[in-house]
Amino acid sequence: MTGEDEPAGRPAAETEEITKDAFLGGLVQLLQPARGRHRAGLDAVYLAAAVPAGTQGHVVDLGSGVGTAGFCLAARLTDVRVTLVDRDRFALDLAARALELPENAGFAGRVSIIDADIGAKGSARHAAGLVPAFADHAIINPPYYADGRFRASPADARAGAHVLDARGLEPWARVATDIVREGGTLTMIFRADGLGELLEALKGRFGAVDVIPLRPRPEAAATRILLRAIRASRAPLRLLPGFVLHEGSGSDFTEQARAIMRDGAGLDLPKR
Repeated sequence: MTGEDEPAGRPAAETEEITKDAFLGGLVQLLQPARGRHRAGLDAVYLAAAVPAGTQGHVVDLGSGVGTAGFCLAARLTDVRVTLVDRDRFALDLAARALELPENAGFAGRVSIIDADIGAKGSARHAAGLVPAFADHAIINPPYYADGRFRASPADARAGAHVLDARGLEPWARVATDIVREGGTLTMIFRADGLGELLEALKGRFGAVDVIPLRPRPEAAATRILLRAIRASRAPLRLLPGFVLHEGSGSDFTEQARAIMRDGAGLDLPKR
């Protein structure tokens, strides 16, 4: 869709300054806006790393943006195919262009794109391609802040990536429940202080919940949590050992964090 300030016939992704950025030590190359919009961060990398080794089948990245988590997952796990889902056509255009880069050729053939609004009614989502039970797994890096907790101009293009609407996490949980088959899995990353909200949204939908705290330093409280769950399971929740990002009080990353960011390693977590 062409914006008012864009030359006619040219997609938005060709009219803004774009950067090409390496992830996983160059295993993944992303295209993303240089400024004014959300830029990919490490949360998406850790989300992809939390999907267990040996995972196979169809993974849907809900709210994929430019494809950070989905690309990292496809690069790491060669037996999955990934579908990126977002309502931001600009971000999806960049993802499509990135899939054409020669550096991404090793996984590009296993990645597809769906333009769909997760917050839309079921009939609209299904018509867009988000049909019931078509996924073996879903990964989600949702907006972190409730409406009113994050100050953003209505014109700020980053706001949609950071702020949940008035429905909170409910639409995300509902769509994941709809598209993931029974016995399939869900992996999410969220604010640590939003764990209660996340568990409430998943209640009665996903069980066998594993919670992995992410702490910036060994002595610090967790700021993020990774959550893994199984569709329609009744198994109890487990609180797993935390993951520390930085050594001591400095900025150096731990050996495990470096392996994830630079080598595409996965989190070594117990299986269900």
